[in-house]
Amino acid sequence: MTETTAPLAIQGVLDRAVTEGGVPGILAEVRDGERQWFGTAGVADIATGRPRLPQHRFRIGSITKTFVATVLLQLAGEAIIDLDDTVHRWLPNIVRGNGNDGAAITVRQLLDHTSGLFNYTDDREALSRYETHSPAVLVDIAFAHPPTFTAGTDWGYSNTNYILVGMLIEAATGASLHDELRRRIIEPLALTATSLPHGSDPTIAGPHSRHYTKLFDSSPDAAIHDATELDVSMFGAAGAMISTAGNLHRFFAALLGGQLLRPAEQAEMFRTVPTKNWIAHTGYGLGLSSVTLPSGVALWGMGGALFGSWTYAYGTRDGGHVLVANINADWAHGDWHDPIGVFTDLLVAEFDSPRSSAERAS
Repeated sequence: MTETTAPLAIQGVLDRAVTEGGVPGILAEVRDGERQWFGTAGVADIATGRPRLPQHRFRIGSITKTFVATVLLQLAGEAIIDLDDTVHRWLPNIVRGNGNDGAAITVRQLLDHTSGLFNYTDDREALSRYETHSPAVLVDIAFAHPPTFTAGTDWGYSNTNYILVGMLIEAATGASLHDELRRRIIEPLALTATSLPHGSDPTIAGPHSRHYTKLFDSSPDAAIHDATELDVSMFGAAGAMISTAGNLHRFFAALLGGQLLRPAEQAEMFRTVPTKNWIAHTGYGLGLSSVTLPSGVALWGMGGALFGSWTYAYGTRDGGHVLVANINADWAHGDWHDPIGVFTDLLVAEFDSPRSSAERAS
């Protein structure tokens, strides 16, 4: 059965995100067995008022990490890489200086953010010195800073970890990260609208919404800038990919359902550590996170954010019931403060509310 309109609880969140949260546009798509629906509110383009559509592509931010971690774990399953290998083994003399030591950090610690490496995106001044950003530049920015903690003793979200994972995949395979993503995930799953941009390519090919940013200014009257054309070389393997709601559904259904990883690596991906100073009620595995709703229901997936686009993709452990949502902006005002609050309300409406449960049963 396919539903053409969203359940009332979820449509209400979408509408309020626009009317109360001030976001330009939002979309959400749910797949639950044979049940499927797609809903929107607001617009894809504030100049023309055109609506958001299911085929619209958008930047997925840190959901890129889930794709990249899946490739790494496939290599582990093929006995090419061991998760307990040191980073130095694969990237000799890359992680060094200011107390950073690749010989004291494992591949696993990159994947689960327990490496302690400084998050290069926190040094905006250094990033601004470059017109474009190679992985080598990004890690050099990171290693100009000392570690934030000794590897394995704490947790801290760091994009530096996944820039290194991307470099490590290329070192282990002799192929580009783009090629490995395409060969191992994108082509087998027919994710025809999913890509990792090459270098500093600022475009989004195919149909897409405009992407809007307030450049970290949280005030409701802050100036809005169009960030649709964006050099994402500063995000790379940590957050540069583009996709659609439908493609993300197909990816997470396959990943959570055990179609992309062998059982041993699947178990490793789902082994979480507690997060700190991140999203509330979450754990982090290897490129995958868990979120626990107020009722105690645990969902699995990942969120992603960068200039002008915030995305959530979470579902049940078996991948049979997944919600994907995207806001074509990087703010949400009112009671939410940021898009994470909107996404949390969507997850509650779909997976946790008595009303949505009754609607699904009807």
